[in-house]
Amino acid sequence: MEFKERTRMAIADMICGNFNQEESFFGYRSSSYLTQFFRDCDSDYVHDGSTRNYWVANTLQQILAEPHPNAQTPPATFLRVIQTLMDPGDALNEGSHRPGALALLNGQLAREGYEAFYAEDRQCYLRHIATRTIVSSTANPHRPVSASELRRREQLLSYLDTATEDELVEEVLLPLFRQLGFHRITATGHKDKALEYGKDIWMRFTLPTQHVLYFGIQAKIGKLDSSGVGKKGSANVAEIHNQVMMMLGHEIFDPEIGKRVLVDHAFIVAGGEITKAARNWLGNKLDASKRSQILFMDRDDILNLHVVTNLPLPKGAMPETPVAKPDEVPF
Repeated sequence: MEFKERTRMAIADMICGNFNQEESFFGYRSSSYLTQFFRDCDSDYVHDGSTRNYWVANTLQQILAEPHPNAQTPPATFLRVIQTLMDPGDALNEGSHRPGALALLNGQLAREGYEAFYAEDRQCYLRHIATRTIVSSTANPHRPVSASELRRREQLLSYLDTATEDELVEEVLLPLFRQLGFHRITATGHKDKALEYGKDIWMRFTLPTQHVLYFGIQAKIGKLDSSGVGKKGSANVAEIHNQVMMMLGHEIFDPEIGKRVLVDHAFIVAGGEITKAARNWLGNKLDASKRSQILFMDRDDILNLHVVTNLPLPKGAMPETPVAKPDEVPF
């Protein structure tokens, strides 16, 4: 990944800081503090005594040349550089939200197609402007979560307990899969079941080789079990299996290429639990050729992915701001 030289020089000036602290939003860093800065970014770069801003700009070029997952995601070290640079505790001549510093940084990042923003955890992240994808190097659903992330998980869990199937699709799954790199995401909705063919969502995913895979999603808000008669709040896995087979057998029209294509893989997504019995039933039902085409996601998968990708909560899951009574207004 490459940034323009003037972008790297401008960010380097922010990292080095202005000697006149009264006119700057960034603290001044001498040679030893530059080495400490990059050590805080979990890197081994040591200032060699040369001109500070040119050395930092060259270091940024080396960092941007490190391996990165895709064309929209900068290397993890660069993301740590941005977070360290924009640490709220380093605010100078402004509040901890650092609006002045953020404006200066975004003025440069916009040239490369990115914007920086502060999330609920008060950390600074990058967003790819064209795709609106939040860039993150820690989107591992199995990593430990912080206390604030745990609270957000509980809020989303409460939301899923009362959400409808359409809300699950439109407010949770669509933003989640967009963030995970899927595109041309199309929700069929539930107004016309005859045209649904077992698909709640279809979408595309482009491999690094530029080959395109098509995915369909069959979503259910409740629990999936293998009981003969579906209980209230649950769905029978055999019914879902039939809908998924319809999905894999019917073509979809991709307007970008002007052709009809088949779905390569199908997700079964449950807003509740997919029971062990249901998973075993599906495993026995599917032959080897179909097994690789059908993937599973249950409530825990949705919650973990939503939290670690730092997505905003749906409106219905946001905690209400209490309105102070007249005698409670502080003076």
